[in-house]
Amino acid sequence: MKKTIALCALLFLIGTSAAWAGEKKFALYGVGFYNLENLFDTCHDYGKNDYDFLPDGSYRWNGLKYSHKLQNLARVLSEMGTDKIPVGCAVIGVSEVENAKCLEDLCNQEPLKARNFQFVHIEGPDRRGVDCGLLYNPRFFLVRDVKLVPFVQERVQDSSYYTRGFLTVSGTLADEHVTIIVNHLPSRFSGPFYRELGGRQIRAVKDSLLKDDPNVKIFVMGDMNDDPQDPSMAVALGAKRKAADVKPDGLWNPWWDTLVNGNGTLCYDGKWNLFDQIILSYSLLDPQKKKDYSTLKYFAHQVFRRDYLIQKEGKYKGNSLRTHAGGVWLDGYSDHFPTVVYIIKEVK
Repeated sequence: MKKTIALCALLFLIGTSAAWAGEKKFALYGVGFYNLENLFDTCHDYGKNDYDFLPDGSYRWNGLKYSHKLQNLARVLSEMGTDKIPVGCAVIGVSEVENAKCLEDLCNQEPLKARNFQFVHIEGPDRRGVDCGLLYNPRFFLVRDVKLVPFVQERVQDSSYYTRGFLTVSGTLADEHVTIIVNHLPSRFSGPFYRELGGRQIRAVKDSLLKDDPNVKIFVMGDMNDDPQDPSMAVALGAKRKAADVKPDGLWNPWWDTLVNGNGTLCYDGKWNLFDQIILSYSLLDPQKKKDYSTLKYFAHQVFRRDYLIQKEGKYKGNSLRTHAGGVWLDGYSDHFPTVVYIIKEVK
């Protein structure tokens, strides 16, 4: 049955006119996430600590490096999802982007421009100057509402600590109400408290969305700076390992077993982590295995890899090919691999 669904979905998407008696047709959509690893322009943003990414900064960040970075990232973004869908992803959340100008320049790169990719961005309070954003193909996704929910400190002594909020984008995909929460939780250097706090706050955003519309399809995505089994994800956010354990107001984390099987999105000290997660609401699941795809449902997920994204030699052989390493410009992509979730819906 799964092979038949996959074949029909692919045939539908490439525009075939073939039909089979008794066969159903399905549409497949890609939802992705990618940490862009310091997508900065070459100009100073007032009030932001972006000095390393200026022509006279530590990275000697100039027009040549910036243009190469844009071209490299656009290649990856345009290919995400194409293992199953020729037109690629419908929406892609991103992190570590300096400003709207960077996203505008990114969407103007030919592979994305050809698909008329658009973006959503709200300037946040992060002092280093990195935000989250959402890229989308307007052929598939229609934006309805955008807001940046702030990360709220609970410790009085940290009241002046500002970090990235939760970019919440509601829209329409396949004629259904979909909301995407794009996150970049505090780094591991800041300790687990802040990520667990972030997990609880994302959960509150999710609960508010479900209160407004119990049928909304929710994707919680981002660089969580934690793995699926860590307390910020498994306890504070409450994302379950098994879809069968998810309650109607709950979340499922499909990446838990992916990491257990040795597949991650970044490597540190020889150990793989899977920080780049796309977590799904109950409304996207089929826990009873009824194979009812009359509404959008989860189909598959993957860590997106290409040979060109992998370091080929040296100390970090086998890791993701970064923009810089050891003070050397590698003309690479990111220190993270992207992730993609595929969702399916029957076409009437």
